[in-house]
Amino acid sequence: MTSTTLTALPGARDNVRREADRMENIVGRGRFRRRRALEHSAESEQLVLDAVGRAKLGDDDAIRMLYLRYADNVYGYVCSIVRDEHEAEDITQLIFAKLLTSLPRYEPRVVPFSAWILRVAHNAAIDHVRARRSVPVAEVRSVDTEDHDLSWERGLDLREALETLPPEQRDVIVMRFIYGLTPGEIAERIGRSEDAVHGLQHRGRRTLRAELTRLQSAPAALKAA
Repeated sequence: MTSTTLTALPGARDNVRREADRMENIVGRGRFRRRRALEHSAESEQLVLDAVGRAKLGDDDAIRMLYLRYADNVYGYVCSIVRDEHEAEDITQLIFAKLLTSLPRYEPRVVPFSAWILRVAHNAAIDHVRARRSVPVAEVRSVDTEDHDLSWERGLDLREALETLPPEQRDVIVMRFIYGLTPGEIAERIGRSEDAVHGLQHRGRRTLRAELTRLQSAPAALKAA
């Protein structure tokens, strides 16, 4: 059943609006909070599919529901990349401001919406970091900042290495090591077997190590996995 069919189901629009109202009453629209947990019950996934289908048709309540459900997850992920809360807030707002134009590229049969929106967040954050690094910084760095700077550069290397992975491998690495999902949870989200998830994880880590070596950065973040 396609997302277009889902939008025609009786009550889908009302269900999405009620869920958006419920979430807004609970979380409000205040400042972002870092959040890693992702609800993935059958009921919630169906509601997200309904919201995505209606959002593609320009339904404001559907877009509001997707924002309320995923904005904190996106913000937390973006913040882990750009390392600046204010910049992460701006990027998160931009991602959802452009959601109506980017949603037509999303296909539910390929990847769950939660994985897709995190991929969009990853790309937006990496683009921001690359743009920021291209601006010359005329400042004298003191000796006591060297360790911090080295750690920061290694973090940037890791993020650039992630960008080289095929999308499915990158999604698995992100969900496994950044969001802490189990292989079983990831398998359910991407519609693959646990063996397939382990294979994607293994190949992704191997590629990351090779790329990090090329970037002359020790893969310490992966050793703890």
